[in-house]
Amino acid sequence: MQAAEPTVILQLLSGSDQQEQDMGINKDQVQGRVEEAKGAIKEATGKLVGDETLEAKGNIQKNLGKVQETLGNVKQDVKASLK
Repeated sequence: MQAAEPTVILQLLSGSDQQEQDMGINKDQVQGRVEEAKGAIKEATGKLVGDETLEAKGNIQKNLGKVQETLGNVKQDVKASLK
């Protein structure tokens, strides 16, 4: 079985704009969570195999995911306050 492409997974997770409004989640939140998870996996793998570069890259990716999720949260809050 072939693994799904990350963009396909993001599309399935994020859904349409109407679904986002219904669920109260936006694309930045979803993509941020995905990047955070990928970074955590990369970081843990780096620790496990003793690769400091991989560990650092994972940490950076994880933190960038957190930033993107926070950006999505802010967008959602602004959108909600304008209603």
